[in-house]
Amino acid sequence: MFNFLNPLLGRHPERIKANVEIYTWQTCPYCIRAKMLLWWKGVKFNEYKIDGDEAARATMAERANGRRSVPQIFINNQHIGGCDDLYALDTKAQLDSLLVQE
Repeated sequence: MFNFLNPLLGRHPERIKANVEIYTWQTCPYCIRAKMLLWWKGVKFNEYKIDGDEAARATMAERANGRRSVPQIFINNQHIGGCDDLYALDTKAQLDSLLVQE
């Protein structure tokens, strides 16, 4: 609806081509914070809500090199890490380059 504001806000969702996946718990503040950053950048992501699902958590941990905390974020099948890792990439101006890759 307000897509004309995207360039003014530094958002370029049309450039994002990456496959982004995030494992979350519904009430996790770090999950919400990570999703807000992705949303702000205009990223469409696949969210796996794993609240209380030990099988799903085991799958996530296997993909995330044993990490069992949420969120766990993957960009183009590359493990990024959690919320702090995502924000660190953005602070270092490395996140956008990952998001434009297919």
